[in-house]
Amino acid sequence: MNEIALKYGCNPNQKPSRIFMENGGDLPVTVLSGRPGYINFLDALNGWQLVKELKEATGLPAATSFKHVSPAGAAVGLPLSDTLKKIYWVDDQGDLSPLACAYARARGADRMSSFGDFIALSDPCDAATAKLIKREVSDGVIAPGYEPEALEILNAKKNGNYNVIQIDSSYVPEAIERKQVFGVTFEQGRQNFHIGEELLENIVTKNHEIPDSAKTDMIISLIVLKYTQSNSVCYVKDGQAIGIGAGQQSRIHCTRLAGQKADNWWKRQSPQVLGLQFVDGIKRADRDNAIDLYIGDEYEDVLADGAWEKIFKVKPEVFTKEEQRAWLDQLKDVTLGSDAFFPFGDNIERAHKSGVQYVAEPGGSIRDDHVIETADKYGMVIAFTGMRLFHH
Repeated sequence: MNEIALKYGCNPNQKPSRIFMENGGDLPVTVLSGRPGYINFLDALNGWQLVKELKEATGLPAATSFKHVSPAGAAVGLPLSDTLKKIYWVDDQGDLSPLACAYARARGADRMSSFGDFIALSDPCDAATAKLIKREVSDGVIAPGYEPEALEILNAKKNGNYNVIQIDSSYVPEAIERKQVFGVTFEQGRQNFHIGEELLENIVTKNHEIPDSAKTDMIISLIVLKYTQSNSVCYVKDGQAIGIGAGQQSRIHCTRLAGQKADNWWKRQSPQVLGLQFVDGIKRADRDNAIDLYIGDEYEDVLADGAWEKIFKVKPEVFTKEEQRAWLDQLKDVTLGSDAFFPFGDNIERAHKSGVQYVAEPGGSIRDDHVIETADKYGMVIAFTGMRLFHH
């Protein structure tokens, strides 16, 4: 098949809409269920590239949760601790496959942003992963294959209307890519730049010590940035993105946004949050919303008389700013990647507040010396990659 008709484009008024191969060849994707839309396919194809590259770089199954052409989360399939199982709402699932662990991590890091996502999996979807997908609010999934039981589970989602796409993992796109904007055709060479440990050799700080686990996280951060709408910054810890700031005009805003998400990921693991007792039957999204309010600036709203009874069995104590800061100070050895150079040391100052120890960025700012000086103040490590990773 060399063409798939879509319901509409980015918005309902943008018709007709389709995806097709200009060279007349067959599309590398097959729709097994549902009717994917224009944005679905943008997310699916970008997400597939990301997980394929993560798998190639780490040798581990990978998953990403995509929303509006940027990842909300991405991870490789490392085992989950009991705490992570609980904050990702998968502690009732027993043993999880490596692919299911990757998906739980990708979906769980920023559950607010992942609501209604499109999922990409590096490996054929197994039943364990499909069971996790089935109970989340999601638009669809793309993978190189599906086990029969997994496909049966996914085909039952949304009364058979859940979007399930299979991609030919051997497909290699043409070296030149094109798109149109306002009737004008843009053409460029595909972004095929390889991201590996060789990018981490130019260490510019006094501290040169990067453990292998941090090198893996640095590579993961750069691969995630390669498929994130710029400007973008990505915080990574233990094989998963824990905060992604995308599409901001100012880099410090990227760093703050991603840092806030990383902070929330860590706060969810605090005793205060783990001890929350929710009323029976509360929806997963409502739990996530309540937690974000509880650990944010709007905790008074969720704890107000008449409000908390709808959410909690027992009224929680206030998680004070001082207690939150003390908990955040325990977050260590986080990696930060940036798709372009940091123009000022304020980005490093903000990153330090979220436990960042390792930084991968292109370098090349006229204020590199100030950025390095700020990192040296905290004993951090910066590797200048020399390669910008803008994606638009």
